[in-house]
Amino acid sequence: MAGAVCPGLGWGVATTIAPGAVVRFGAPSACLRSYLAVRGGLDVTAELNSCSTDTMSGLGPPPLRSGDRLSIGGAPQSEVSGAVAHSRRLTHRLRLVIGPRDDWFDPHAVDTLTSAAWTVRADSNRIGLRLDGPRLERVRTDELASEPTVPGALQVPPDGRPILLGPDAPVTGGYPVIAVVRRPGMDVAGQLRPGDVIWFSP
Repeated sequence: MAGAVCPGLGWGVATTIAPGAVVRFGAPSACLRSYLAVRGGLDVTAELNSCSTDTMSGLGPPPLRSGDRLSIGGAPQSEVSGAVAHSRRLTHRLRLVIGPRDDWFDPHAVDTLTSAAWTVRADSNRIGLRLDGPRLERVRTDELASEPTVPGALQVPPDGRPILLGPDAPVTGGYPVIAVVRRPGMDVAGQLRPGDVIWFSP
């Protein structure tokens, strides 16, 4: 795209961009993701009333690639106010509710879950954050019938290393869920990088 490159824009500041101007994003200095909000929204085709891409099912518009062009939806023509959105302090201690399948685990597993430090693995994505830490031991080795899951569920596969299900989580799963992270903690989870360390509090 031709045009002048915009000077450094402050974080969380509503700004009017001149037609033809170029906005460039570098890697965020903290956290994992940066967000660009466009007044009027982006004019893409909604699927099931959403314009997001679901990486697991493939529903929604395809992920953006270099060279893609997106149209902007209708928006007021007046200048924006320039108001600043203040950032929240992110804590890496996530609150959770124990269960529903904590009875599948050794009685000490919940204590282990809530006392250990957990490291985000490199093979994490929007489907789930895979965590490294002490093994959560089961007392049952049989298979669990698939049952509904939600973003925030902490599933534990046979290797004992929990997976924190993210926004693209499957709607059902067969691994026992030892606990569920409360909704505010999922905003933090979405910004965790591989190698970040988190803790859980009941």
